[in-house]
Amino acid sequence: MRGLAEIVLMVADVQRSLHFYRDVLGLSVISPSELKGPVFLQVGDAIDGVPQQIVLVPRPPDAPEPAIDRRHRSLHHLGLIVSSTEFGRERVRLEGLGMQLRTGEHPFLAVQAIYLDDPDGNEVEIVAAK
Repeated sequence: MRGLAEIVLMVADVQRSLHFYRDVLGLSVISPSELKGPVFLQVGDAIDGVPQQIVLVPRPPDAPEPAIDRRHRSLHHLGLIVSSTEFGRERVRLEGLGMQLRTGEHPFLAVQAIYLDDPDGNEVEIVAAK
């Protein structure tokens, strides 16, 4: 395996989630505007022409709401990498946007990390090497 092709998130409101992932986190939309429904966002660089993606898919109206308690969800969190030189600036920028950030320690990697929640309550980790 050489990378991660995509993570697909079922979201309550695609536009609200698009604002978070595109406008707050800075991911690029790569799906054509005429594509209705899912929105594909690129994370980092493509590997052998395959983009690494987060895909936002509308949750069907009859689907059950995800559990509020993360311990009862299928997805614990997703992590995005920034450079160690960008980490501090990214933290300040996100705090300036009013994001509620949390910190954490990785059990065995030498990384620094902050955590925030997307509009659907999915935890997103921003991580960089120490």
